[in-house]
Amino acid sequence: MFRKTIVYSSLFVMLLCSTSCFEILEEINLNADGSGSMLVTLNMSKSKTKVASIMLLDSINGYKIPTEDDMNEAMKDVVSHLEKTDGISNIKKTKDMDNYVFTIACDFKKVEHINAIFKDLIEKQNRNGGTSFTTENFTFNGNTGTFLRNFKYDSSIKKSFARLNDEDKKIFDDASYTCIYRFKDAVKSVSNENAKIAPNKKAVMLRVDAMSFITGAKNVQNKIQLTR
Repeated sequence: MFRKTIVYSSLFVMLLCSTSCFEILEEINLNADGSGSMLVTLNMSKSKTKVASIMLLDSINGYKIPTEDDMNEAMKDVVSHLEKTDGISNIKKTKDMDNYVFTIACDFKKVEHINAIFKDLIEKQNRNGGTSFTTENFTFNGNTGTFLRNFKYDSSIKKSFARLNDEDKKIFDDASYTCIYRFKDAVKSVSNENAKIAPNKKAVMLRVDAMSFITGAKNVQNKIQLTR
């Protein structure tokens, strides 16, 4: 558990210190039977010049700068965790240190298996931090064709942001979280007013800027109804 904490701490430090924009991309390709694939991308390419300069330092703003070896170890830990998760297979990772783009991909047998990836970390956060983040982030009902991306906003997000100094807060000005879900069946409707259905009706995209996410003005909660 300690090593997994280091994984996310190292990446968070890198985000705080890049003082520019970054994007987290969550992609799911869902089959009709509930199996599919997932790809998560951390893209700091728009900040690559600044990040490259920061990588030469030992620390900044009181944060220790993760080395490339630290990042390699972090990626290994993520893969190791995925390998131990039931229903997860075909795990792949990529690391582009020229553009600072990192990806983790895997296949899953059922949508519920994705929840197990972060369940332990979320439950520990809820216990230690007194938060109430959901551990059931994804559900799919094949009979009704209903895909749910669950999210419960917790005020601790805003409180944690408020504790950062003004310089560190700037990193989130141009940051965003984007969800892209692709389906075999056509999409009939979405519940999130910020979600967009692709022209071919087979995909949904939802982009939330970091500040709206932090304040609770927008979130990634979405009920996607497929045609049946």
